[in-house]
Amino acid sequence: MKPAAYITQLASPVGSLTLASDGSSLTGLWLENQKYFASTLPEAYESAPSLPVFLETARWLDAYFAGKRPAMTLPLAPQGSEFRQAVWRALLYIPFGETTTYGQIAASLPSGGRGYSQAVGNAVAHNPIMILIPCHRVLGANGSLTGYAGGLECKKYLLALEGSLPQSPRMQA
Repeated sequence: MKPAAYITQLASPVGSLTLASDGSSLTGLWLENQKYFASTLPEAYESAPSLPVFLETARWLDAYFAGKRPAMTLPLAPQGSEFRQAVWRALLYIPFGETTTYGQIAASLPSGGRGYSQAVGNAVAHNPIMILIPCHRVLGANGSLTGYAGGLECKKYLLALEGSLPQSPRMQA
């Protein structure tokens, strides 16, 4: 019987990353010990470090951590509700080196508005493919560096790498 998922681990400047795939698309990318680690990973999986999508993701991450804007597009298949899927799609439109707020994402959704900021925050927090679906580019309404499943130090590192770290970040847990 074919496993439901495949995984591999990669070293990165922010720590050990676990990648998951359904065999053709990336379904997860988590930082070791992050909040909601492997939350969408099926129980049945096997290690497959040479899976083509993992090799492509490793090349993408190498370019990204070298400070480049990776040109290649990877096949992503995050698992979540229709609302979370809409939020994660919105995150993909935040350009490298730029940031937005939870409220701005909420307002961009078809059913959105200011009242949806908290729901958007919850969807952002449960993003199963960190870095590639750039939830680190989302700030609080006042430009503060609010919570990040990978930790605020990781968020600061990623924003600094992209040249978009706020000048005087206000940190909130």
